[in-house]
Amino acid sequence: MPQIESPIFTPVQIGPVTLRNRVIRSAAFENMAYGNKPSQDLKDYHVAVARGGVGMTTLAYASVNQSGLSFNGQLWMREEIVPALKDITDAIHAEGAKASIQLGHCGNMTHKATCGCTPVGPSGGFNLYSPTFVRGLREDEIEAMVEDFGHAVNLAREAGFDCVEIHAGHGYLISQFLSPYTNHRKDKFGGSLENRMRFMQMVIRKVLGEARDDMGVIVKMNMHDGFKGGMQQEECLEVARELERLGVHAIVLSAGFVSKAPMEVMRGAMPLRTLSYYMDRRKYWWLKALVRMGGHVMIPTVPYKDAYFLEDAKVFREAVKLPLIYVGGMVSRSSMEEVLDAGFDALQMARALVNDTDFINKIHNGEIERSECRHSNYCIGRMYSLEMKCNHCTGELPPCLRKEIDKAEKRW
Repeated sequence: MPQIESPIFTPVQIGPVTLRNRVIRSAAFENMAYGNKPSQDLKDYHVAVARGGVGMTTLAYASVNQSGLSFNGQLWMREEIVPALKDITDAIHAEGAKASIQLGHCGNMTHKATCGCTPVGPSGGFNLYSPTFVRGLREDEIEAMVEDFGHAVNLAREAGFDCVEIHAGHGYLISQFLSPYTNHRKDKFGGSLENRMRFMQMVIRKVLGEARDDMGVIVKMNMHDGFKGGMQQEECLEVARELERLGVHAIVLSAGFVSKAPMEVMRGAMPLRTLSYYMDRRKYWWLKALVRMGGHVMIPTVPYKDAYFLEDAKVFREAVKLPLIYVGGMVSRSSMEEVLDAGFDALQMARALVNDTDFINKIHNGEIERSECRHSNYCIGRMYSLEMKCNHCTGELPPCLRKEIDKAEKRW
């Protein structure tokens, strides 16, 4: 069968790294790093995605230190896991793809039971997301956090990663410093946008220094936070311009704030019955009840459509010259080509590759034009308690969940 000719399947350069095509598996949290270290499940999934034809696959949401952990199934970057990570990157490379790892810190979106300390952020207060009291970082702790980002980059190099992706969006620590919603500091790290960008600048300079000339440096950032009182497009454009000035190799353009506007990130509805069903009844009985009673208010639906960030992203394409990576609603060949034709250098996707790790090869071979993902978001509801998996890959589901999924799939 002749392969389809398309700009999707042309090489692209990200700093010193050349990808065989324009498709990157985005850093969507897998929840497969049981005990905060790599697992066979994590390896098998990313190797399957690499074999399935992507240019690069990204291991998600690796914390640069213990205080940045928000899940027990999340990677924690430390020397002891480097050999297992190297085993994963070697296997990804053997399939012809590149390997990236997303580095970040959850900031105030965790709990002492998970991260081992009182959660920290730019400012103190009470976080309803956990829920827990949080405290603001001291200046010396901010400097130590920057060092932790640099150390994580060096560990990523030892582990064989080609790129690092720094998470500066979605309401995690760097995003918390950037956003006036979470940053109420009165010192040089708070107030004006210039001050709120200071922590990001320190991290990026450190990361670029440690990445040297042999690793790609990508930054995921918000185009807006998704709610009044958060970062709006005008300030986010200034953040993008500053990242370009600092010399990052590419930016991933996203939006949303997990603790305030979570479905702005992913679109569609959160499957609340699925979310509560998989929670530990003994540990989270109160949270299960809260989700069932008020989840639709806490996590409002944001309508889904293909390429849902494209119009916002075009504004950023006009504002900066560095490579831009599009993410959001990439489930068909036509929408992928539309994004590339609009001047974006590469694109990221996750749900289509959770549904079918061979999705890109099937597009390339002309077998399909569109993913079978129907945006029920079952994978997202499940992800908070178990490994991320598509409802089509889980076997028989309880009738109550099947009813919720069927209704969502018909809606979108």
